[in-house]
Order: sequence, then C-alpha cells, then structure tokens
Amino acid sequence: MQLGLFKAYDKTAVEAPGGQLLKWIGNKQRFAADIVSCFPRKFGRYFEPFLGSGAVLATLAPSDGLGSDIFRPLIEIWQTLIRDPESLKMWYEERWNRLQHSDKKSIYEQIKDSYNTHPNGADLLFLCRACYGGVVRFRQFDGYMSTPCGVHRPIPPKAFDARVHEWHLRVRDCSFEVMDYREAMNMAKEGDLIYCDPPYHHSQSILYGAQAFDLQELINTISDCKCRGVFVALSIDGTKKSGSLFCDLPIPAGLFEREVYVNCGRSMLRRFQMNGKTLESEQVSDRLLLTF
Repeated sequence: MQLGLFKAYDKTAVEAPGGQLLKWIGNKQRFAADIVSCFPRKFGRYFEPFLGSGAVLATLAPSDGLGSDIFRPLIEIWQTLIRDPESLKMWYEERWNRLQHSDKKSIYEQIKDSYNTHPNGADLLFLCRACYGGVVRFRQFDGYMSTPCGVHRPIPPKAFDARVHEWHLRVRDCSFEVMDYREAMNMAKEGDLIYCDPPYHHSQSILYGAQAFDLQELINTISDCKCRGVFVALSIDGTKKSGSLFCDLPIPAGLFEREVYVNCGRSMLRRFQMNGKTLESEQVSDRLLLTF
C-alpha cells in the first residue's frame, strides 16, 4: 500500500504543481488539492482513466499509478513527459519560436492544420496552450480540432521548461497508456484507488470522445469496482449558474458513501461560448462522489 503525501482530509498539506502543464477543459489544477484531500490515507495502485490535464494525478504524485485515456495524441504527450522530457521542451519551443517571427494567428492555423492532417502530441501540446481558453474542441463527425487562436501570449519556453521539470518529477513513477476507461478500471484490485473525471453531461459534449460517452456504463463499472473493494472517486456535474441549476444525473442510491461540492468558479467553456463575456452569474460547482 502506498501512503498519501498528506494527512487525511487536510488539504493544507496537499500542494498542486506550480502551474499547468496542459490547458484543458475541466482542468482541476486550481482545486486538485481539495479533491486529493478527500482520498483515503492508504491505498494500493492509483488509476486515472480520464486523464486529461492530469492535475489530480500530479498533485497526488503516486508512487505507483496508471494514467490512461482513449485520446492517443494526449497520451503521446504524457509518455514523452516521463520517457524524454527534453523532447517535450523542444516540441514546445520550436512552435513558440515560429510564433515570434510571423503573424500569430496564421502560424497557429498552420500548426492546427498540421495537427488535423496528422493528429500528434507535438502539435496538440502547443495548440492546447495557445488556443482560446484551453477549450480544445473537436467536431463530432471527424474529430477535427476547431478552436481558434487565443488572445493571450503562450508562456515562453523557459517557463514551460520549468513546468516540464516539475511535472516529470511528480509523475515519473506512473505509466501512461491509450486505453478505454473500462479496461483500466477493470485492472484495479481491492484497496486500489480510482479517480474518474469523465466528460460532463451538461457541458462538455465537444470534448474528444465525449459524444459517445455513456454515463450509465461508467456507473455500472464503478459499482463493479466497489464490489471488488476498490476505492472510487468521481467528479461530475454539480450546479451551474450560481447554484440555480442542479444537474440531476442517474446516480443510484447507495453507490456512493459521501458527496462533496467543489467550487470551480466561472466556466471558461461557457465564456468561450458567449464570446468572452465575464459571466459573473455563471458559477460552477462540481460534485465529488466517493464510494468510501
């Protein structure tokens, strides 16, 4: 059993990485410590089958972990981070330098065209940091990445290099695989810990693979895991619009032992959909459901 790097339910002892490695919709960077503080003090192997930005995994920094996702270019980034972090730095720097010597939007579109012609981790790495708000959206019928260029300047290579170094140290004891969540979760054994952060039913249908995602299938898989003695934590829709809309989901009674609300602030996805308005009324709260 690995021992958590924090006191149970004491989020003051949990420290997230100093900055995001990837910008990603649903990124848990700002409140990963809140989530991790709810995890059991002792557990076996750690699984994160909807990896995305990996903020929770990097905050936990497990001594034995598996991060997985069905999105191959994303996993290519993570595998390169642990196997060859210098290549990850070079991927970013080469594209960042191109941006400095020409029109920002035209270079961004060239990189996006390169990605859409041949989906790959090197282009995706830069696009997710340079696109509008980190809203990496995909067309349902062909997987085309369509997000326009962001108004911000992507961070310089020196700053990105520092993040690569920190994140490499945090996740170096993990492995990363292209894998369906059901396959990954079925690998978990009694005493292992799974954190699920699937596409959200009410807001994230534009994510890669989200259109085919079936929440009921995930619930059934969680139930099977609980029966095997696996600890499962699930982040899922909570409330929208300052708490006025409760996202009612088909969660069976008795499956989860605890429910915690995590304040996520304003929705960047909603801001993107409404052309950059400040959206003071669009507050979002996630539910963290725990089988333990």
